[in-house]
Amino acid sequence: MIRILLLCLGLTLLAGCGESLEDRQSDASHGLAGKARGNTVLAPDTSIVDRRPAPPNPERNAYFGDLHVHTANSFDAYSFGTTATPADAYRYAQGQALRHPVGFEVRLQQPLDFYAVTDHAMFMGLVKAADKDPRFSTYPITEPLHGINDPDNMTELSLLGRGRAFSEFVPALIEGVLNGSIDKDLVHAITRATWREAVAAADAAYQPGRFTTFAAYEYTSSSDDRGNLHRNVIFKDTERLPAMPFSRLNSQNPEGLWDWMDKLREQGIESLAIPHNSNGSNGQMFKLVNWAGDPMDDDYAEQRMRNEPLVEITQVKGTSETHPLLSTTDEWADFEIAPYRVATKLESEPAGSYVRDAYLRGLSLAEQGVKNPYQFGLVAASDTHTGAAYLEEDNYHSKTGMLDGTPERRGSVPARWLHGTLAKWYDPGLVTSVEGRDYFEISSFEYWSASGTAAVWAEENTREAIYEAFRRKETFATSGPRIRLRFFAGDYEPSLVDSTALVSTAYRDGVTMGSELPAGETPPLFIGWAVADANGTPLQRLQVIKGWIEDGEHREQVYDIACSDGLKVDPDSHRCPDNGATVNLDCSTSANVGASELRTAWRDPDYRAGQAAFYYLRALENSTCRWSTWDAVRAGVAPRPDLPPTIQERAWSSPIWLVGPAGDNLPAR
Repeated sequence: MIRILLLCLGLTLLAGCGESLEDRQSDASHGLAGKARGNTVLAPDTSIVDRRPAPPNPERNAYFGDLHVHTANSFDAYSFGTTATPADAYRYAQGQALRHPVGFEVRLQQPLDFYAVTDHAMFMGLVKAADKDPRFSTYPITEPLHGINDPDNMTELSLLGRGRAFSEFVPALIEGVLNGSIDKDLVHAITRATWREAVAAADAAYQPGRFTTFAAYEYTSSSDDRGNLHRNVIFKDTERLPAMPFSRLNSQNPEGLWDWMDKLREQGIESLAIPHNSNGSNGQMFKLVNWAGDPMDDDYAEQRMRNEPLVEITQVKGTSETHPLLSTTDEWADFEIAPYRVATKLESEPAGSYVRDAYLRGLSLAEQGVKNPYQFGLVAASDTHTGAAYLEEDNYHSKTGMLDGTPERRGSVPARWLHGTLAKWYDPGLVTSVEGRDYFEISSFEYWSASGTAAVWAEENTREAIYEAFRRKETFATSGPRIRLRFFAGDYEPSLVDSTALVSTAYRDGVTMGSELPAGETPPLFIGWAVADANGTPLQRLQVIKGWIEDGEHREQVYDIACSDGLKVDPDSHRCPDNGATVNLDCSTSANVGASELRTAWRDPDYRAGQAAFYYLRALENSTCRWSTWDAVRAGVAPRPDLPPTIQERAWSSPIWLVGPAGDNLPAR
């Protein structure tokens, strides 16, 4: 990181040191030319969108939110120029504009229903305190942070100091606490105070029936081989909370986190943890052994599922559904794959790193007589480090703020000639040449995604109702759009799919996503229902993904179950014909192609009585331009040829599990 930012210093000297990033950003370069929607630069708006609470709905409503948001209280976010507070983040989620660290303002196209600020527990608030708190900022290690985010320091020239802050401060702080040169009690006092302020901000923003917030934080750990083991911890309410979050400083082992959560639960403090970026875990997230390397047993499975009923399937650092090497017959498996371990250029092992593989591993363990530790539901998140979730491809501005806040730095447009030349001279690894053009390749920003959104089905927009939806796993995930999914299974009549009583009857006579159903003699009827984002792109197809174990081997099958434009599924290939939707070089798309809604009843044509399996729903939109292509179009250059030019946005339901007879393969509770 230091070498990268030394390079930035050199580039700044070439470009002019007194120029701010805001001054340097043209409309085209930060993706705002001709925009009329999304996270667009808009006139400041101090009002919150008025959304009056609706009465509870027994058939449940779809609510959309983000459970993974960083603000200035995270050591990395503050180092990268973020000054947004948790209160700012909650205002943004409700529709207000928020200032990006580069200088422009962003605003959501439509407000979210729930939001959770999840700043890193480790040294929460300490970097900001190193800059501003007179009790702490007198320590010598804090000097590089003094004034780091002052208005006159928000320039490219400041990037050198930001690199030092990010790469040197935390190790020096740990060493200082351990050797006694830094007051550990003061460090803990600042963390506790920051945590109290974050909880107070969540409570102040909470509007039952209209907008829900959760007290939350991120537990940030990794394996010894740099495999990502991060989790977000979400508390049900704020009536009673721990004085300080449990962090990697307490234990590197996630099982230690679960022990802590269990002890809190005994005191009436309810929470759950949501693993994320399993794609970057190098196979560590969904292993077949515990932390000590011992075989999993029922106690392990029960504790894991008690504390981790959900997993984040997609976010800015890539999608974790599956990998082309794992799902060779799934044409849509190569979706926003970020191939590296988090914050490295080390390849991440696919096996044990992806959700579908974890589901299959869980079935294998259950077949061997161990309770299933991987029977989790699905959500998605942004993992923004600016307080503002960027969920739309045509309005993606960055994750880290100043480091990737311009198209040039995130590698979507060619580096300017002087910049590329200096970078190659300084470190050839910072630049990649593609068809004669040089692009920056810093921290794999080009692989990152404008993603994603968590969604639940709940009776009302309150902490109690949404948290209970988390617990029963009636959740679904999208890559950003507000696609709505319903998924039911039971002994239904096929005519139910067209009934006005569909939802109430489906709940009464069957099960919904996140549930289990006995694997009987005859196949259940599945009902899949997807509704497109009213402000987004039409749907192309609706699919069911099935997984099972056969002769000890993992098996999976993708079935298209509904097609747009009146097209029919081929019964042999289980695929819809191409609906003819196209994307043009200016990012315009075909008109009047695709569906606003897809709904159907389906039975598994390959069903085997009594066989344990999982099924989940996947809805695919027509293709549109990827964020990197939007950057290029606005800059007036050709899209980078080694990046996907388009993206097929999608949504995933939590699975329905069919369980074997006599309780075989039953999930852990």
